[in-house]
Amino acid sequence: MSFKRLDAEDFIVSADSVQSIAWSTGNPILRSMFTSSAQLAGSSGNYYVQVYQLDGRLAQAEAQFDIAYGNKSGVGSTPFNPLYPTTTPSKTIYGQYRSMILEDENAVFLTGVGATGQTTVTTSSTAVEMTDFWVISPSRARYKQSMFPGTFNLHLSSSVSELKLTDNSNDVSVQSFLGSSKVYQIVEGENGSGIAGGGYTPNNGSYGLFFPDIGTILLNPDAISTKLGAATLPNRNQSVGNTVNPIKGFNIIEKGAYFSLNASETVTSDFVFVRSRNSEFNYSENPSFISGSTGEVIFDNFINNPQVYPTTVGLYNDANELMAVAKLSKPLLKDFTKESLIRVKLDF
Repeated sequence: MSFKRLDAEDFIVSADSVQSIAWSTGNPILRSMFTSSAQLAGSSGNYYVQVYQLDGRLAQAEAQFDIAYGNKSGVGSTPFNPLYPTTTPSKTIYGQYRSMILEDENAVFLTGVGATGQTTVTTSSTAVEMTDFWVISPSRARYKQSMFPGTFNLHLSSSVSELKLTDNSNDVSVQSFLGSSKVYQIVEGENGSGIAGGGYTPNNGSYGLFFPDIGTILLNPDAISTKLGAATLPNRNQSVGNTVNPIKGFNIIEKGAYFSLNASETVTSDFVFVRSRNSEFNYSENPSFISGSTGEVIFDNFINNPQVYPTTVGLYNDANELMAVAKLSKPLLKDFTKESLIRVKLDF
C-alpha cells in the first residue's frame, strides 16, 4: 500500500441542480387520487386529508400529498371547546402557516402582489386578502429539497367548468418573497406561464400562492369559485365537520385528475484528483510480490521493471483513518513508463 498527500489544487467542489418526478408512481402527472377512511377517522383527520396514488386500504398505497383548510376567523370546522367557538382546527391551520410563512401573527395573506406590495405580471392584478385557503403539502419524501417552479400544473374541475393552474415563474423578472420564503403567484395557465392578461381573476387576485422552497401551495377559494361555480366554495359556517372543507378541496382536485410537479435538489460533489506520476505507486505489498521471509522482491524483473494493477483508491485523514473508498471499473496497469489521473467523485 502506498500513500500520497493530496494538495489543495487536487480538490474541486461543484454543485448541480437535479430534477426528479415528485410522485411515487414514476409518472410526472398524478391522475388517480384516493383518500383513506381510516386516516379521516383518526385524530389527524381533524386537520388534513391525506391523498394516495392507490386505494388507501392497499398496502402499496403511499401518501403523495395532504390537503388542509385554513380560515382566519376559525369558521369552517368544529371548535375544540364549545365555550370558545372560534378556536378551531381551521384557525389553527391558518395561524400555523401565517407564522411559518409571514413570520408575523398580525400579517395577512395577499394574492396578486409581491412581498413589497408591487403587482406582479400585470398592473391590472389587484391585492386581495386571502382570508381562507386550501393548503396542499406534498409529502416530504416526494419533493426532496424543494419544488421546481414551472413544473407545477394543477387541473381543477367541477360540474360547471375546468380550471388549469400553474405558477407564474416564467412571467416574472424580479423574485418576490413573503417573509423569508420565495413565492410565486398561482395563475391560470400552464408550465409556469399565465394566459394572456396574466391569468388573474378580475376581483379576487391570483388563484393562490406557490412556495417552492418550503413545499407549500395555497389555493384561493374565492378566485377558484369564479371559474368553477359557487358550489365549490368552502362551507364557512360555524361548527362544520372538520373533514368537510378539506374533502371539498380534494373533490375538485380529484375530478381534475391532473397534478404534475417535479422535485428539485442541489447535489454537491467533491471531486478529488488522484495523480500518480511515473515514479509513484509502482510496487505492491501483495504477498505474491515480496517474499514473506526475507522481504525481498521475489522476481528480479520486478526490481527495475515492476508492473502493478491498482484497483482501489482510499482517502485517509491525517489520523490515518479511512474516510472513503473508490473502486476502479477495472484494474489499471501501472509501471515506470505510465502515469495516471484518477478522478474520485463524492456526492453529498
